[in-house]
Amino acid sequence: MSKIHVLSEHLTNMIAAGEVVDRPANIVKECVENAMDAHAKVINIEVYQGGIERIIITDDGDGMDYEDAHLAFMRHATSKMQDESDLFNIQTMGFRGEAIPSIASVAHVDLETNNGQECTHITYDYGKLVCEEKTNCPKGTKFDVSGLFIKTPARFKHLKSVNYEFSIIANLLNRLALSHPEIRFTLSHEDRVVFQTSGNGKIQEILYQMYGRDVATNAIAFDAKSEDFHIHGYAVQPKISRATKYFMFLSLNTRLIRSNVLQKAILDVYEDYMPKNRYPIVVLQIDSDTQLVDVNVHPNKWEVRLSKQNQLVELIHTTLRETLQASLKTVEVKQKQKEVVYEQPQLSFPYPVVQEQLQPKREDTTQKIQESFANYTKVKMPSMPEKEVVVNEPIVAEEPAESDHGYAFFDHLQVLAQLHDSYILCSNEEGLVIIDQHAAQERYHYEQIKAAFDTKVTTKQPLMVPLQLDVSPDVMAQVDTINEKTDYFGLCFEPFGTDQLIIREIPLWFQDVHQKDFLQDLLDYFMAHQQVDMMTLRHKVLATMACHSSIRFNRPLSMDEMQQVIEDLKKCKQPYHCPHGRPTVITLSDSDLRKEFERG
Repeated sequence: MSKIHVLSEHLTNMIAAGEVVDRPANIVKECVENAMDAHAKVINIEVYQGGIERIIITDDGDGMDYEDAHLAFMRHATSKMQDESDLFNIQTMGFRGEAIPSIASVAHVDLETNNGQECTHITYDYGKLVCEEKTNCPKGTKFDVSGLFIKTPARFKHLKSVNYEFSIIANLLNRLALSHPEIRFTLSHEDRVVFQTSGNGKIQEILYQMYGRDVATNAIAFDAKSEDFHIHGYAVQPKISRATKYFMFLSLNTRLIRSNVLQKAILDVYEDYMPKNRYPIVVLQIDSDTQLVDVNVHPNKWEVRLSKQNQLVELIHTTLRETLQASLKTVEVKQKQKEVVYEQPQLSFPYPVVQEQLQPKREDTTQKIQESFANYTKVKMPSMPEKEVVVNEPIVAEEPAESDHGYAFFDHLQVLAQLHDSYILCSNEEGLVIIDQHAAQERYHYEQIKAAFDTKVTTKQPLMVPLQLDVSPDVMAQVDTINEKTDYFGLCFEPFGTDQLIIREIPLWFQDVHQKDFLQDLLDYFMAHQQVDMMTLRHKVLATMACHSSIRFNRPLSMDEMQQVIEDLKKCKQPYHCPHGRPTVITLSDSDLRKEFERG
């Protein structure tokens, strides 16, 4: 008797469900994407018990006739592909025809659909057809899923808490709304609306609902094209940041994607503007020829392969760098509030949190200023609305005055005094301006040193005693490749025996660093990534050199010296942050001062 046999259709559907559906959020994603493919303009998502008990998704899309509704539950049945050539030119959200039969195999599914001519009702109970009939319902499709994984306890036990599962759904809806602002989304939990968009196409309005006015008004629009790509979206001012990278929202041809390469491209631009371990808020939408994209990488369709990826990365670098440089603004001192600890920052809609307003304490002035410089990027989560969110105010970006952004900001400063030999106090039309004298000089010296690397390093200093490094055989085997990468910066490794590399001469810039540590990090990085990102390592080296050569805290300055610090900042391409990402300048507006003195 043969040991090999063909699996039943129900079992193959359950196997497919393991790839497509592992939590309620997957059901929401698949059904919402089907609604988008059906040209829906309004999509409502009702969730009960975090989606574990029930999910209802209703849309006003094209709907299906009786025959199509029946075929939709058949595996690999799809209206979105005809032959294999379509696989390399996918223009829809779904295309495999696995989602609906996979969901129907692990849950109770009730479908009502109307294509404008006939209405159909179909019910599946854990893979078994129990009802198929004509009915009456509004145009569009209603997909009602309940009892997820009840008959597959091995999967049910892997579900998290109700709150966690719903927060995953909410986070997904945030991203879908940002990638499809022309669709009106409504998300409710236990019959309470927690998120709703207007569908008017304004991304900035959605950012306002998600993160509040401060983020929305500091979101800078960008739009750029190359021969193969069109990128557009919003980059939020670097003075606002988050503790994780989950606030970079990427979509490719309106499809939500994950890409470490594209996220790194964004982070590379923001590196000069943010402290370590802080991340930006960016909405990046990419349009390209569908033939440059392979979305058939994984059943969940989050990962994609992209041709001409390097060209896209360069376009992102150039566009975001120019966008930020043209719209930089100073950090503002805000009234101190009790901060809410946000345990899962990647989830944008946890349940309502009450924020307690605290009266500001009378603290040491220097300590308050230091806290403003050091902690200006901490997350303060807005509380959730208790009632339905109705959007009736379009959000318009506040165009900053000439005096409070860009390079012209420093033309309007009047030096007043120095505070505690550490901070330069100035005034302008807006209020009080405070400059961190050390951070400001770090930025200036960093850019001066960096400019010296615009050409290949040729000036070197011979060493009386060569630097020796113990290395592994795999490093020795690739020393020529390493030297090709490092030659531009004046570093050349020479094999010495079978397990050592030596350096006989060093560039001048190399004198102020911990040489062996730097070289070992360089070699370790190369072996881990099979490439040498000298630009990243150089940034760290130059930042250290700039720090050592800058004005220190607790050093008194004359009025002329303080004015020179400002003049040096005016010469910088990026004057608002030191090389480590900390702010060089913060402002306290006249209106905030009036409030502190109770003048209204």
